[in-house]
Amino acid sequence: MSEFMLKALWKAFLDTLTMVGISAAIVWFAGIALAMILVTTARGAIFSAPTLNRVLGSVINAFRATPFIILLVALIPLTRLLVGTTIGVWAAVVPITLSATPFFARIAEVSLREVGGGVIEAAQSLGCERRHIIFNVLLPEALPGIIGGFTITIVAMIGASAMAGAIGAGGLGDLAIRYGYQRYDTTVMLAVIAILIVLVCGIQYAGDRYVHFLRAR
Repeated sequence: MSEFMLKALWKAFLDTLTMVGISAAIVWFAGIALAMILVTTARGAIFSAPTLNRVLGSVINAFRATPFIILLVALIPLTRLLVGTTIGVWAAVVPITLSATPFFARIAEVSLREVGGGVIEAAQSLGCERRHIIFNVLLPEALPGIIGGFTITIVAMIGASAMAGAIGAGGLGDLAIRYGYQRYDTTVMLAVIAILIVLVCGIQYAGDRYVHFLRAR
């Protein structure tokens, strides 16, 4: 492989890390916030608001039901409005974030709902305020499951970032399409696949180890 291609691979790798990293940071906070709203506004929950819960749940389901490649194209006007362009790393952040946030929100919601009702009732009997129940009971108890779900979400985002390369978003997907597919360079294609496999395995391993650490505590 030429020196030019090695530099191109390195740049594409950094671009992928950038778009996934920025998107992941937004998804973490937005997804947990949405999950918390879904859990606490359910009928009979501490902030019971069934109408809000149904509306928010429907919006989240609508985004989850839309295939990423369709969402990628549909969000082009919004992407142009927010970042001023529809190509490059920053343009990929918008669709990746809007696609991954509902996915992670549902996973976090499941983890939060698995927290035993007895734990919440015990906190209420001790006179804990609702915000204390959320931040001192629900989140700490559900954190291992949330981290595990977030690891899965990041892996899915890496796949989405590669798909975004099909419309010029940059990163490893873009490199694989332009040099590996369009120029029939099998070496580049195999190199991109190898990097993605190592990246995904590394993230999954780190996430699993951290979940194990949290549960051991």
